[in-house]
Amino acid sequence: MERQRIDEIRWTGPVMLALVALRTLIGWHFLYEGLVKLANPNWTAAAYLRSTEWLLSGYFHGIAANEFALRVANLMNMWGLTLIGLGLMLGCFSRLASLFGALLLGLYYVAHPPLAGLGFGLPSEGSYLVIDKNVVEGAALLALACISTGRFIGLDGLVRALRGVPTLAESAALKEGAPPDGAVPATSVGRRELLKHLLPIPAMGAFAYAFQERRGWESLEAEHLLSHMRERKADAVSGASAKRVDVAELGELKGPMPRARIGNLELSRIFLGGNLIGGWAHSRDLMYVSDLVCAYHTDRKVFETFHLGECCGMNTILTSPRLCRVITDYWKKEGGKIQFISDCAMGGIMEGARVSIDAGAHACYAQGGVMDRLVAEGDFDTVEKFLELVRRSGIPAGLGAHKLETVQACVDKGFKPDFWVKTLHHTDYWSAKTQPEQDNIWCVNPEETIAYMEHLEQPWIGFKTLAAGAIHPKVGFPYALKNGADFICVGMYDFQVVKNANLFLDVWDKVQKDPEGRKRPWRA
Repeated sequence: MERQRIDEIRWTGPVMLALVALRTLIGWHFLYEGLVKLANPNWTAAAYLRSTEWLLSGYFHGIAANEFALRVANLMNMWGLTLIGLGLMLGCFSRLASLFGALLLGLYYVAHPPLAGLGFGLPSEGSYLVIDKNVVEGAALLALACISTGRFIGLDGLVRALRGVPTLAESAALKEGAPPDGAVPATSVGRRELLKHLLPIPAMGAFAYAFQERRGWESLEAEHLLSHMRERKADAVSGASAKRVDVAELGELKGPMPRARIGNLELSRIFLGGNLIGGWAHSRDLMYVSDLVCAYHTDRKVFETFHLGECCGMNTILTSPRLCRVITDYWKKEGGKIQFISDCAMGGIMEGARVSIDAGAHACYAQGGVMDRLVAEGDFDTVEKFLELVRRSGIPAGLGAHKLETVQACVDKGFKPDFWVKTLHHTDYWSAKTQPEQDNIWCVNPEETIAYMEHLEQPWIGFKTLAAGAIHPKVGFPYALKNGADFICVGMYDFQVVKNANLFLDVWDKVQKDPEGRKRPWRA
């Protein structure tokens, strides 16, 4: 009788209902993480593995360095999370799913434990000193692995009932010589038993609805835009005003965008800058403009701009890690493939680099204004640590500058970044006064910059090439390319993307046909 009471406690009542609820909630989390990764064609565990600094770090770094091993690790992560989540939610192989889930969380903990000096990104919710959410969920899964909750509510129990296997309570009662009150050995599945074991199905329906809501139902407007993009007919005009501006349509695109490599990263020769999207308009004394561009750039508008850029062959966005959220949403919700170069301007550059790497940045560099300050203060140790951190993550590491003296000081110190990000524009425009407080000039000595950068062997990304809108692209693009920039980063609105792409293609063609017009060899 003692055995029967134990089984009844294990397999019936509020205790088991609570455990089934716990199993379902953890399964929900696993399934979401798995599906999000499967839905993102750019997702990879590479940066995560390369950033490990604790136990088994050599093993994790080896996986990240081997293309085949990394592919296997990516698939195991995506499908492991998905299948474990399904098993837990449906109560199918529930004990096995719990065990493998605990093992997977254990690997995550070993890779990036919440220990002092080993943080990965910003301190986040769910990370509390030595204990983080991986430990909490892992401990819960180990407990669930000891109890077959799937036999109480789930497909495990349904399969056993269909096979005619009695429950443990029934087995214990039969051993005593008689079935429990109102129960018979399970030779068929009653309606109540069937409904009980199918309870996970409504939970799966709720998950599917919530997941689709999170990814966003495709609106008619979005579908209209995307269908036109596929047909190369999008007019790139949708803004706060009904008035049409002078824009080019995708069908008018003149050709493919030239590309080149920085390390293993292939970049279009012109790509998007993020200042307008992020609200850093550099609008001189027009103080309202930054707020205006923020209001204009809703998530949907940013997604449309990215889509247009990709359709034109601009495969990269260079911006602050403060925009990580909208970029990752674009990858997850829209299936976008645009690459992300982070300027790491969020707190200190070390903090910004960790956040960017965590978010999946394809390259990182130390933002120009931050670098100008660090060099002025003589803080070269931070610069060295920044380069080491980014390179340890397996992505290209760059150094930025507004001032030429910053580049010169870094070269004198022996720094060899994978690329430079340096301002380049002429000063022949009416507001080009040298007072820095006017927010109107970013390359005060362009001729000296051109002469010095000519001898550097690393690729050069030129930025502020239009001096925040003061210089027309017809002038700014050829000036940057002829004077040494290997790539140019240009902030642009959605209605400017196609027109700028065509203009760049014209300029690029002319520069290639006039090799004498450029002194600096192409470095990428």
